[in-house]
Amino acid sequence: RGEIEAALKKKLPKLIEMKNIKGDLHMHSTYSDSTATIKQLTDFARKLGYEYILITDHSQSVKYAHGLEPKRLYKQWKEIDNINKQFKKLRVLKGVEADILKSGKLDYPDKILKQCDLVVAAIHQGFTKNVTERICAAMDNPYVDIIAHPTGRLISQREGYVIDIHKVMEKAAQTGTWLELNAYPDRLDLNDVNLKVAKEMDIKISIGTDAHSTEGLLWMKFGVATARRGWLEPKDVVNTYSLKKLLTVRKINKNGVN
Repeated sequence: RGEIEAALKKKLPKLIEMKNIKGDLHMHSTYSDSTATIKQLTDFARKLGYEYILITDHSQSVKYAHGLEPKRLYKQWKEIDNINKQFKKLRVLKGVEADILKSGKLDYPDKILKQCDLVVAAIHQGFTKNVTERICAAMDNPYVDIIAHPTGRLISQREGYVIDIHKVMEKAAQTGTWLELNAYPDRLDLNDVNLKVAKEMDIKISIGTDAHSTEGLLWMKFGVATARRGWLEPKDVVNTYSLKKLLTVRKINKNGVN
């Protein structure tokens, strides 16, 4: 896929490494369907040397995963505030994994999304119904920062969504939305081929483990390995940013929304 030619021209990229990762941008707690509390995730992330983690529990329409209605979401955020008071070297960011409905709208109103540090959006139902249009509509929302597991594949379990991934990438490039490389071993979504295309389109990638346990945070290594296969460099992956840079360059600022 061009490695030999690049080597001959001495233009091989300096690929991303685990040491470049400063945080994990997709994980779940016991508020939804994880076995780990926010405190346990925080303690484990501190041992990994992370600067930040993003808590992204399921949203209210994902009933099978105990998705959070607004009241429980606000309760979670209070707990996050208390945890952040205890630790100075790691910041727990307030997020959600908002469900993209069949209409293309999200299952939380903007007044909630705007209070998040970062918003992850994803398809969890209606895998064959206008998926491309729904994801593109979600990216038009200025509060959506990341599209999780964009193609929806589960390795050896199911094919991905019926989706035009190129159209999704075009919309991501247009709106400044980050696409996820989901590091869960059965996903690895986006795959290496799509990652290389995303890089060529200057689309930034967010690596998230989608952890549902503390041990799940260790899946980051699979994400980094896949990123390397896609020729990604540290500058292509937002997890390599400092906390300050991460929150400064997020989509909400690119679109001039307060």
